Amino acid sequence: MNHRRGDRWWYGIAALVLTSGAEAAVTPEAAKALGSTLTPAGAEAAGNADGRIPPWRGREGFEGQQFTLRHAELESLKAEGDASVLAAMRPAGLSETPLFTITRDNLERHADTLSAGHRKLFERNPSYRMPVYAGARHAFLPPAVDAATRDNATRAELVGTDQLRGARLGIPFPLPQTGAEVIWNHKLKFRGAAVRRFNNEVIVEADGSFQLARIIEDVKLKYGHPTQPSAIEEGLILYYLQEVISPRRIAGQMLLVHETTDQTSGGRNAWLFNPGMGRTRRAPNVGYDNPKVSADGLMFNDQTDMFNGALDRYQWNLVGKREMLIPYNALHMIKPSATYEALVGKGHLNPDFTRYELHRVWVVEATLKPGLRHSFRRRVFYVDEDSWSIALVDNYDDRGELWRFQEAHLSTFPFVPATTGSPEVHYDLHSGRYFVTASFAGDSYPDFNQDFEDSYFRSQALGSRSLRR
Repeated sequence: MNHRRGDRWWYGIAALVLTSGAEAAVTPEAAKALGSTLTPAGAEAAGNADGRIPPWRGREGFEGQQFTLRHAELESLKAEGDASVLAAMRPAGLSETPLFTITRDNLERHADTLSAGHRKLFERNPSYRMPVYAGARHAFLPPAVDAATRDNATRAELVGTDQLRGARLGIPFPLPQTGAEVIWNHKLKFRGAAVRRFNNEVIVEADGSFQLARIIEDVKLKYGHPTQPSAIEEGLILYYLQEVISPRRIAGQMLLVHETTDQTSGGRNAWLFNPGMGRTRRAPNVGYDNPKVSADGLMFNDQTDMFNGALDRYQWNLVGKREMLIPYNALHMIKPSATYEALVGKGHLNPDFTRYELHRVWVVEATLKPGLRHSFRRRVFYVDEDSWSIALVDNYDDRGELWRFQEAHLSTFPFVPATTGSPEVHYDLHSGRYFVTASFAGDSYPDFNQDFEDSYFRSQALGSRSLRR
């Protein structure tokens, strides 16, 4: 690939890396760039040479009341309609008029900013289009997380692909040297202390018809807890509890996960409750390319949150940085009028609700290790430099053909604060079917004001607990 401005910076920083048996932390001299030429999270603070990528603004542009929004207030605003929700979430100056729209007719003019997956969607769907807006970089984190990130830069280490040392609370590798470090930044990015949310999922058939599953999730973030962060050496990242609400045939199924740093021995700490059988069982295989329940074969477990779980089956290559069009400031995806009937269509989401901006991304290529198996032989991840959120993934099959494509429609929620994807979309580029997840359309907004005790996530109580509200 062409070495862009960001690539030159990356190769310069690489010269300041310490060496050890583990993937090493950077020198104090390199870490001084955080909060100056780099953002506190490690992105380039400056815009790009032609001005299409603006300088980072962070919390600038949000007003005071946007930082303190609570769940009840958001629900009240939702009842008032789209304008109230957007006003509460939108940073000042965010453009609502596209600069241009990419279609089949002008695709080649913009091909260098598109992933292979996006190009394939144009090839398969004459109706597909991408409205492109002026970019805005408002991803930011709490001051305590920024401070922890500065400390992590010189103390965090990665042994192999799955054993972390020295990281606490913040981004573990704000100046990454390997592809695995970039993926760990995504896995450990700040998401608040705890959340209860609807994670509604939609299976969309090739003809545009769809089936809806409603899911409630409770999550407690242990590593990133702002007041009581756990040390990475304790091995526990988060607690996750899920209940399927509908459809009726799978309603009441529950999944509990104690997410750990290293899952390479003994599998995942996961339990499943089946209401039909009335019992809870261990589920160590909830991971890798085992099919996700309710996805009808359109998504694997390790594609949850764009990627999760163990990294050990792949070789991770950090390709460098690239300027790409990714879904960003996607607030129209979460406004009250964004119902499933309005959002989903034949072959792709309704472009009237999408928003794409030019951003710098880290490109990470994962290649299956010899002798190991996974349905994806190769995966190419595009990770937003500002938030460390995986925005796009191109997934290739055993024949080396592009098979599935993922995109996360990213927005910054200033009251957390966190930048995350809602929804996430998984396209099967062979069948024309796709799967929508991490959406709360038609239900309550996520509630980040929860405070779960650790005991709430005991496997012994799984069968007697219902998350239905």
